[in-house]
Amino acid sequence: MRRAASFACAAVAALALPGAVMAQTYSRCNPLNSGSCPADTALGMSVNVDFTKGSVNSFAASGAPTYNSNGASFTVASGGDAPQLTSVFYIMFGRVEVTMKAAPGAGIVSSVVLQSDDLDEIDMEWLGAEPDQMQSNYFGKGQTTSYNRGEFHTVSGTQANWIKYTVDWTQDRIVWQAGDSVLRTLTVADAESNQYPQTPMQVKFGSWAGGDPATNAPGTVKWAEGPTDFSKGPFTMMVQSISITDYSTGKQYVYSNNSGSWQSIQAVGGKVNGNANGESGLTATATASTPDSSPSIVLSIPVGGIGTDKSPATATQTDFPWLDGVSATGGSIPSGWHINPNGRIARDNAGTALSVPIPSLLMVVLGHVAMGALALAVRI
Repeated sequence: MRRAASFACAAVAALALPGAVMAQTYSRCNPLNSGSCPADTALGMSVNVDFTKGSVNSFAASGAPTYNSNGASFTVASGGDAPQLTSVFYIMFGRVEVTMKAAPGAGIVSSVVLQSDDLDEIDMEWLGAEPDQMQSNYFGKGQTTSYNRGEFHTVSGTQANWIKYTVDWTQDRIVWQAGDSVLRTLTVADAESNQYPQTPMQVKFGSWAGGDPATNAPGTVKWAEGPTDFSKGPFTMMVQSISITDYSTGKQYVYSNNSGSWQSIQAVGGKVNGNANGESGLTATATASTPDSSPSIVLSIPVGGIGTDKSPATATQTDFPWLDGVSATGGSIPSGWHINPNGRIARDNAGTALSVPIPSLLMVVLGHVAMGALALAVRI
């Protein structure tokens, strides 16, 4: 328990810093505050994405991730860089496995984040100044009323070695794992009151400069072990592959009320926990991490756990009807389309290699613009 206690004490110290920022998160429509939020696109299956073969259109890019034989690269070269990928789908309980190398560099943060529209969150983070450490954290409903949720875990060679990290999330517990070693288990009973993550999640991953004083508050810079010296860069996080299993089924997830409980989630065309037999054999008792008696990190970790790209690079979404320049944050996969097990979105009557000819959403938007112009002309 010393890790959690130290994490909490560090957070209290960070709160005393002027201008400490405790949130960098964003929700296009929070279902706890609105009854008209759009439904979340459900994965409802398993996908295995090999980024050594290039990008896939079920993940929206912001910043400028690149691809080569190592997989997807997320490079921070200057202030404001925060390249990342975000799934266009959501999972309602499930398993996420990421094989990756964390980025080096003081103040550089590599992040894998599961986050819901009502700001439930499960995090894995790696600081460039700590090559033999991983952090785990969770939040419920975006609340930061206490800071005893994070833990530090000794994981050797996070920047030099390809390591598979896993989050296994059910209605009863969350397990964080590195390789074959279970680092942490959080049960509902152990979580802070009303803070256990339990609503549909997107998957986001990338790198950012938490240690950049020009774009972050002092508390965040201190947590990230900055300041960041960009002259020593560039700093690159690499993701070889990601496997995601949705433990629920269906086409969409809908909040039936504003309670934020998993029981309030409706699976359209499927069932919450309808794929529960896809769960792994992980138990809720094993642990392999050893307490860090005096961790050097002082916490002011932002909710959201991942930066917002402010570089000149434009967010793009290829081969699928989302508008260029707009990060995909959900919405229904159009009728006649589906997600393949390799993570590509394709027509129902075509193979995985088919590209979308004309972004249908763009056509809809242009149609609305044209109708608006026509109506204006009539009034004139």
